[in-house]
Amino acid sequence: MLVKKIPVPFFDTLSEMPNPYRHPVKSVKHLLEDEPANAIDDYQHASEFLYSYRGSPDTFSTYRREIEHFMHWSWLIAGKSLKDNRREDIEAYVEFSHKPPKNWIGQKNVARFIEKQGARVLNLEWRPYVLSKPDQPYSLSQSAVQAIFGVLSSFYNYLIQEEYVGMNPVAQIRQKSKFLRKTQTQKPIRRLSELQWSYVLEAAETLAETDPMRHERTLFIMQALFAMYLRISELVETVRWSPTMGDFERDLDGNWWFRTVGKGNKERQISVSDAMLSALKRFRESRNLSPLPVPGESMPLIHKTRGQGGITSTRQIRGIVQLCFDAGQHKMQEEGFTEEAAQLSAATVHWLRHTGISEDVKHRPREHVRDDAGHGSSATTDRYIDVELTARHASAKKKAIKPE
Repeated sequence: MLVKKIPVPFFDTLSEMPNPYRHPVKSVKHLLEDEPANAIDDYQHASEFLYSYRGSPDTFSTYRREIEHFMHWSWLIAGKSLKDNRREDIEAYVEFSHKPPKNWIGQKNVARFIEKQGARVLNLEWRPYVLSKPDQPYSLSQSAVQAIFGVLSSFYNYLIQEEYVGMNPVAQIRQKSKFLRKTQTQKPIRRLSELQWSYVLEAAETLAETDPMRHERTLFIMQALFAMYLRISELVETVRWSPTMGDFERDLDGNWWFRTVGKGNKERQISVSDAMLSALKRFRESRNLSPLPVPGESMPLIHKTRGQGGITSTRQIRGIVQLCFDAGQHKMQEEGFTEEAAQLSAATVHWLRHTGISEDVKHRPREHVRDDAGHGSSATTDRYIDVELTARHASAKKKAIKPE
């Protein structure tokens, strides 16, 4: 399918998005040339829905992506208002999502807007869909299909509450099984092997030794993501939480903890290991600070390279982590670990959290790992325990095909 018109981003980042209640939508001419019926009302309701998630940056980003994709399809492909979509339209959209137009697919993630002469302008390299791997065709994962159904159903329930639509077309789909596969076993946790992590960590250490002014921060970020199972959103400043050095706290027994606010706006304390405490001391000393923070210290945890305050962009953290992944992968290839180097090319920031949890659950009580990770139940933590899978594979390893 080739569609000449390439969509523009409909919604800016959370920090740049105007309050739709204070600044109602007047026109959508900046988004598309021909406005479908009810386009302004569609956009206003979508903006208000997304803005309601401003307290949760990760959820906002997920919902923005799914709502934007759907509005691109609804307006540009189907030529319909959100009000006019029915069950068969949702099914058509899911089919479309499996194979969007080639000129709607980008090779890499880029910013939606860029600063130019003091103004935010569209980034002409931006595309709605992005290849997970540059050398492979676009594909839609099962988790992505689940996100489509989940987000759109939530969105239409909101539109019903706002009396903008009369029914939820997603809820009318009775046979979602034709889109969603069921699996007998749980999906493996995507994480680094011990070998891959050793190369990635070594890459971060080398960067810190080569250029400490810039990369002591890089090393600390990698250590914190692994050792404290942090999500990327827990390292950056948001409207919900601004991490500081003072969030490292010592209790009356002399034990150190890190306080954060994570998924679901839940506050938790993470136990700080001796190795993580040493990493903190090294990082602070590189910034000419005392080895350990004092109570109430307001210094940003992850400082900007230029300017005041802490990092506010998860994209910047991803870029820092990717630098270490790429360096680790390159050295693995040089030293003959070709297969594991290739596997490392698929890694994302979140793999570091998974890797840290997976390593700890081997020797720590799962309840302790559960609480440090902020899991809602031990069942989630149990997904990281490989003992049963390892034993199962071992029992099958020497099965013969040809009778002896």
